[in-house]
Amino acid sequence: MLELLICSLVTILPDYLYRRYVQGKRFGKEITFFSVWYELRWGITGCLMLTVSLITMIFYFHPATDSATLYFRTVPILPEGSGRVAEVKVGFSQAVKKGDVLFTLDASKQQAAFETAKSKVAEVDAAMQSAKADIAKAEAQSEEAKANYQQAKDELDTKSELQRRNPGIVPQRDIEKLQVLVNQRQSGIDAAAASKEAAALQLSTLLPAQKASAEAALAQAQVDLDKTVVRAGVDGRVEQFLIRPGDVVNQLMRPAGVLVPEGAGRKVLQAGFGQIEAQVMKEGMVAEATCVSKPWVIIPMVVTTVQDYIAAGQFQAGQQLLEAQNAVKPGTILTFLEPLYKNGLDGVTPGSACIVNAYTSNHEEINANDTSTGRAIALHVVDGVGLVHALLLRIQALLLPIKTLVLSGH
Repeated sequence: MLELLICSLVTILPDYLYRRYVQGKRFGKEITFFSVWYELRWGITGCLMLTVSLITMIFYFHPATDSATLYFRTVPILPEGSGRVAEVKVGFSQAVKKGDVLFTLDASKQQAAFETAKSKVAEVDAAMQSAKADIAKAEAQSEEAKANYQQAKDELDTKSELQRRNPGIVPQRDIEKLQVLVNQRQSGIDAAAASKEAAALQLSTLLPAQKASAEAALAQAQVDLDKTVVRAGVDGRVEQFLIRPGDVVNQLMRPAGVLVPEGAGRKVLQAGFGQIEAQVMKEGMVAEATCVSKPWVIIPMVVTTVQDYIAAGQFQAGQQLLEAQNAVKPGTILTFLEPLYKNGLDGVTPGSACIVNAYTSNHEEINANDTSTGRAIALHVVDGVGLVHALLLRIQALLLPIKTLVLSGH
């Protein structure tokens, strides 16, 4: 309607003024209700053609959409395993900080495994102390065996010397017994040394490996025990946290609730524009938005990202060939917009529905030296008609509460 009124000012109005003051025709006389079309046919035809052209130009170079909202990612509250809830630490809706305990699971099984692993570490420590005592005992036995060996060796040497000097004074049988005793005492030294080496090897190699294994099992048991305490991964707010002690939760079917990260949905607005505007939408375009949750307010925005693919064209490989005619809706060009000024989205509820206008700017091309005069004038017209779309957005913002509260019938 607004475009029609504007176009009539440069088509129908001049046509009427010409016929009224140049041709002398008057309403009620030559120009009647039945002769309006014939008398003002050039103005009416020009007005309709100009209106269609103006609307096409406005909506192409200054695209608009009502498919815009502040999407935000929620974090599901899930344990790493499954179990029965033992204690709940937060309420239905509550602000939390990173690391705050949300709820705990029954940890009797994990606690038992932790105590068992802890006892195993203590057992290995005791075995290491016992191995040290065995080494000390083996050293003492080795010294005792050496002393006994030396005693038997000295006695053998003495009697052997007497036998050499005075044959027959010492029975040969006694010398042979002493030789056997010396060999026996040497075997005792070797046995004590082997016992000491075995105890040292156990202390230096076997028991440290057993202790490392026991400590790893203890660490695993501690991890499993810690998993029974579910904490907030980020700063934010838990919502619809209805879990209660006794409930069973798991990763696949029973999440405990959702955590909305702090600042989620308060920085970027996502809008989907028609595919025909793919060549127009560019990063850096100035835009304006008005949202249902913050009526009568126009928020200056800037396009920061234009997604270079259309989500409606995605598919997953399956057992059937893709049939193109099954695509019900044409996809949109997804764009990301941020406030032009700091805290521009304050007061807009995350997830709120919004209306967005984007405006094409040809200022640099108009001021370029190689731009012709005709093209510069055309580009000025393109930029200028953006004012009409800006006015339409403000009318929509003005009527939005009335449309929502009164005319919707709710």
